[in-house]
Order: sequence, then C-alpha cells, then structure tokens
Amino acid sequence: MAIMREVAMMRAVRMNAYGGPDVLAAGEARKPEPGVGEVLIRVCAAGVNPVDWKLRAGYFKERIKRSFPLIPGWDVSGVVEAVGGGVEDFKIGDEVFGKLDFARDGAYAEYVAARARDLARKPRSFDHVHAAAVPLAALTAWQSLFDVGNLYAGQTILIHAAAGGVGHFAVQLAKWKGARVIATVSAANAEFARALGADEVIDYQKTRFEEAAKAVDLVLDTIGGDTQQRSYKSLKRGGTLISTVGITSAPAAAEHGVRCESVMVRSDGKELAQIAELIDAGRLRVDIQTVLPLSQAATAQELSQMGHVRGKIVLKVGD
Repeated sequence: MAIMREVAMMRAVRMNAYGGPDVLAAGEARKPEPGVGEVLIRVCAAGVNPVDWKLRAGYFKERIKRSFPLIPGWDVSGVVEAVGGGVEDFKIGDEVFGKLDFARDGAYAEYVAARARDLARKPRSFDHVHAAAVPLAALTAWQSLFDVGNLYAGQTILIHAAAGGVGHFAVQLAKWKGARVIATVSAANAEFARALGADEVIDYQKTRFEEAAKAVDLVLDTIGGDTQQRSYKSLKRGGTLISTVGITSAPAAAEHGVRCESVMVRSDGKELAQIAELIDAGRLRVDIQTVLPLSQAATAQELSQMGHVRGKIVLKVGD
C-alpha cells in the first residue's frame, strides 16, 4: 500500500482570473520544490512593479501565457532554503535577490522556486526590503541604458518619470557612467531628482520638455503616448529613443532620423551582481515610498496603478 506524503503548504496571494485588485486572494498554496538548476527561496520581501497589476489586468495575456491560479510578484529578496541539482553558486543560508521569470509563479508567497542564474547575492548594505525593490527596475534601467542604448561618458540623456522606479535608477546609473542627465519630474520631486544626480530638472507640468531639452543623445521613455511622440524633438539626428512601454510612433522616429527601441526586461544574475556591487560601493540607492504586509497586496497594486509613485512599493513577507 503506497504511503501518501504530506503536502507542504505556504501562505500566498494568488489570482484565479484576470481583472481588478479584487481577483487577488490571500490563502494557502502548495510549497514549491526546486528543480535542476533551481533554488528554493524563503521570501523575506517582494517588490511591487507596474508589470504586476498590468499582468493581473490581462495586458500581457497574449505575450505571457499563464494558467490559473498564479502567484504574482517577480522581484524577490530572501534566503536560500534548499538547492536543486546542478547548482554550484548558491548554498542553503545564502541571502539572495533577483528578478523572477514572468512565466513562473512569483514572490507574493512565503516561498518561491527560482532559476539560480536569475539570482545574485543580496547587497550587504541593504536589508531585504530595500533589496527586493531593486531587481526589475534596476535591470530595466541597466539594459535600457547600456545593453540597448550603448550610453557612454559625455553623452546627454533625457530621462522621463525620473522619480519613478525605473527612472530613479536610470538617473544614478547614467551619472555613474559619466553622462549628463536631464530629468523630467513634477515640482514635488525636483529636489529628489537633483539629489540622485540629475544635472538639469524639468517640471513637466510647467515646461514642455521638448523646448527645454535639445539635441540629446538618448531618451528613456517609461510613459509612452504623447510623451513618446514629443520626445523625438529632443533628440539629435542619429540619437536613440528607448521605451519600456512599447514603441507606438515608429514613423516619427524615421522622420526625425533617430532610432527607436523597445525594451522588455530579462532576468540576469550577472548584471544584478554588478548592480549589487554599485549599491555596496555607495553608488546606487533605492527610494521606497511604501512598505505593506503580504496580506495587503491588492492595496499595493492599487497604489502602483494610480501612478506617480516615487521610488518603489514593497511587500514584507517574512523575517
């Protein structure tokens, strides 16, 4: 007679359909086990990003194929609880952080299984709450500026929504690289942008940025729409517009003689390790607007969806 093994369970927030914040439900889910090349992480904190509520609302259902129920949250910081076969870079007890694979369950839970190659050791100078706020936004900024934008010292970059999650990392990374940074923010965030290192700050509510920022080498667009369309006027011929929300104005790019590229962030433990080094060297900080318990995941997503978040929102899950 076969002996039934007891199924280990965990606390988690799951969604069973696409929709509003009300589709997020706290309850129990099966505790995952790490496969080959994976580790099991005891989640201490989970970052909240716009992609969380956009996936919940069904914006990506054609691009990211998921079955229900699913656990959202793709920014994690925690402690390695178990190690799967073939993993050599991490051991039980290591503190790690990373951007998880969108095609898998996320970190709105007590435990998550993750590919080892998607992770890096947590910055020593950050606690888990601050570390969880880093991966997706910082990797998006890094990949936009360096992997796609090829930004180098002496260039000028215009960064929209410079006080936001991606934007506030982009300002700091561009300054670290030696670029001149022009930031668009509201008046309330002007001093914050300057403290991050912005050389010039434009209050987008009072000034049309395309009239104040001219002949820039690179534009980082995290807004889209009219902002993207107007941004071409700020670029010099041969410049580049990089969007994290998709390109909807390619004909305008050709008309202005510039390049336009869309970036979809990818997990990359090696790049994240470089980001962690910058954090521990005091070259990169993260600003956190709100920390909420896991049970308030719906509230966290509502805050994110409202926009105008300065820095990041984080869910505290465990110790």
